[in-house]
Amino acid sequence: MLILVIDFFKRTGYKIKYNVKYEGFSGLLHTFDLLIQKGKTERPVFVKDWDKTVGIDIIIKADKVSEDIGLGNPIIVSKRFSDHAKAYSNRRGVTLITKRHIIS
Repeated sequence: MLILVIDFFKRTGYKIKYNVKYEGFSGLLHTFDLLIQKGKTERPVFVKDWDKTVGIDIIIKADKVSEDIGLGNPIIVSKRFSDHAKAYSNRRGVTLITKRHIIS
């Protein structure tokens, strides 16, 4: 699924860095799948190629990582998300993208 995600963001005009590691303000080292950039905006992308539903705990963790490294709101790509994950994402500005959306 990572290749699909990379192609999706390239087609929409983003520059992409792979397997990115950043040290946060907390001193912790954070790793995520992609860093996309368009203009001055940089956003981390977390790809969860799982059969299970992505829950709120994963969304909160990604949000906190993005905040700790000082980047824009994160993007999370997966097959499906729980209702609680969707609600939290709407409140916090986290972008959720389904595999179905990328393919279409």
